[in-house]
Amino acid sequence: MNSHISLFSPGLAAILSRFLFAFLLTGTGGMLPAQRVEKIPALAPAAATVEWQSLSAQHAYGFPEVKPNRKGTLTLDEAGLTFTGKTFNTTLPRESITAVNAGNDRVELWGTGGRLLRMAIPQGGGLAAAAVMHHRVDMLTVEFRDTHGGAHSAVFYLPATEADKALTHFTVTPVTDTTTAVRGCDQNPVDPHSVLVKMPEWKSVEVPAAYRALVYEHIIDRMKAVKDVGSVYREGELTHGMACPHYTVAVAIEGYKKGNQVVRAATGPIGMFMSPTQMRFAVTYSDAMDGSVKTEEVKATVRSESESTTVADMAAKKLAKQYDHLLKEQAKVATASASPHVQ
Repeated sequence: MNSHISLFSPGLAAILSRFLFAFLLTGTGGMLPAQRVEKIPALAPAAATVEWQSLSAQHAYGFPEVKPNRKGTLTLDEAGLTFTGKTFNTTLPRESITAVNAGNDRVELWGTGGRLLRMAIPQGGGLAAAAVMHHRVDMLTVEFRDTHGGAHSAVFYLPATEADKALTHFTVTPVTDTTTAVRGCDQNPVDPHSVLVKMPEWKSVEVPAAYRALVYEHIIDRMKAVKDVGSVYREGELTHGMACPHYTVAVAIEGYKKGNQVVRAATGPIGMFMSPTQMRFAVTYSDAMDGSVKTEEVKATVRSESESTTVADMAAKKLAKQYDHLLKEQAKVATASASPHVQ
């Protein structure tokens, strides 16, 4: 008798039918283990190629969302210029950069601490120490435009020669000049109490880019602090559809003399007269409401042991004070003209 079981025997047919039914319900027949579908992770975007980097940069003034004197890493890549520190990470898009300049200066090795140390050295030794307690630093000045076309400048202190190296990388990719032409205000409404601050001019005076930049940025910030001042516009910020500024402040640099902080520190009190840093400006105030124009002179001098770049804020402080006085005088005139005359 043949022991071979026919595929069509009733017993086997029942088993096959149950298997087929389970397969149709579960997709696996209830016998094969479920198959896991592994999701392939997306590839992380490639890191930007670093073109230049300074690990010991110090922000002097002007970089967005970063306070002065913050230290960190300054990096240039195809995306832009990024300044990174413990509490900040800000990138300036490359297409917004309009100019880059390099320069240098000499500063105190340990800042205020260094000056206090020299003061503690007896028998005049502090004066001799001043000559060796200063070192050269580079100043990298970056000019850029914000999303409204407003002109900005940022200044960084870098270790010696690093700014020159950075400059060679910036020139590889030409920066875009997005200068916005300032339109006339004849047919546009005036924004009361607002002021437009124009970029400083230096037609016949050789002025380092860092000093020009610091003067402008300090003026903007000092103007914002003046009482009764409304909007403070930067050059290039006025676009179609915006109201015109009530006042326009134009600054012309007429004199610049670079002093020597080392000499001032090393020679004690007489250093105040030997090597001061000086700047002289002609400031023109224009009133769009009554058409008046007034020009004043502003002088600023650094005679102390402080860094020479502080001359920029000194000038801005004087200019803002002068502007505040001008506003008060005009307010008095307006009040007097509006008051009824007493017979």
